[in-house]
Amino acid sequence: MGLRRFRADLHIHSCLSPCGELTNYPRRIVRRALEAGLDIIAISDHNTAENAAAALQAAEGTGMTVLPGMELTSEEEVHILGVFKSMDDIRPVQDEVFRNLPEVPTKKAFVQDQVVVNKDDEVMGFSPRCLLAATRLDVHEIVALIHRFGGLAIASHIDKGAFSIISQLGFIPSDIELDALEVSPLMTIAEARTAIPMNASIPLVRFSDAHRPEDIGRTSTDFLLAAPSFEEIRMALRSKNGRKVCSS
Repeated sequence: MGLRRFRADLHIHSCLSPCGELTNYPRRIVRRALEAGLDIIAISDHNTAENAAAALQAAEGTGMTVLPGMELTSEEEVHILGVFKSMDDIRPVQDEVFRNLPEVPTKKAFVQDQVVVNKDDEVMGFSPRCLLAATRLDVHEIVALIHRFGGLAIASHIDKGAFSIISQLGFIPSDIELDALEVSPLMTIAEARTAIPMNASIPLVRFSDAHRPEDIGRTSTDFLLAAPSFEEIRMALRSKNGRKVCSS
């Protein structure tokens, strides 16, 4: 099977993330991703995957590959992207995250910014949890949890001054087995390699961290793959069988 480039943006927030725009519904996300020339996207809301299934269903028949994801927050307030093959893989991770989210009172107005929808963008309800809160899991436990259920663990926006592994810990621990490091749209890969101390063997990727429809695909990563799938991306991040990260 021949290899070709596929363009991916694996860090997209839906209307379920309290910091995401309420217009970022699944069908609109898929439509905007197609317009942006993307082949693969992941829905990565804060500490939840409740809108991921709707996005997968919204993409059926469009040619867009949608992967379920989640941006988990460690107790140190480090953001880690977890990207998974299927909803069956991510659901137990979500359950564990929910068990480890603190029960803090949330204002009704805040909850109404955490919208759970179906594939037709119809409002099904609101998440009552404080999704922006830090979990009681440390960063090592977060990465281990993602890997336990077959996911990819990617340190989010390592160049940012808040909620990154660098900003919160001051360094990237050598005993954390990250699958990739994400550089935000604020910095190029070349700039990140110069500015940030890191293990050169960990691949660097760039995604949009989109909170609005217009930001989807503003930054993406090209992968050389045989097909637009989770397993192919895993191989690319490990530089196996000719698969690789091409550009970001």
